[in-house]
Amino acid sequence: MGLNPVYFATRFRVAHLPPTWPTRFVIVTAYATTGERWTDAENERANVALRERLAAMSLWYWPVTGYDPETGHAEPGWAIDMHQSDGVRLGIDFRQDAVYAVTNDELRVISCRTGETGQLGSFRDRLGQ
Repeated sequence: MGLNPVYFATRFRVAHLPPTWPTRFVIVTAYATTGERWTDAENERANVALRERLAAMSLWYWPVTGYDPETGHAEPGWAIDMHQSDGVRLGIDFRQDAVYAVTNDELRVISCRTGETGQLGSFRDRLGQ
């Protein structure tokens, strides 16, 4: 089946840059899984639940929004200082199809179902308005 092509077009934006980015982190959203439709209230409840989980874990995290530059579709999520395997488990807990992982600025998308990965190049090159 493979990774959804929309993941390869995703770009990222932040309201404010963090003082520094960790060497490695994952990007996880709690919004509706690709192909599903949730109400705004359902999406927001899931996002709040994810933020509360992160706060309880005492990890570094920063709000980041993934978006499709062609369609304008955007999903708020979180950059989180954790290993990619923990990020995939967190994605599964929040019903996600995939998460992103960054190591030394190299961005990958990882399927939460199969573990399949896709290389996307530089995270910083995909970060902006």
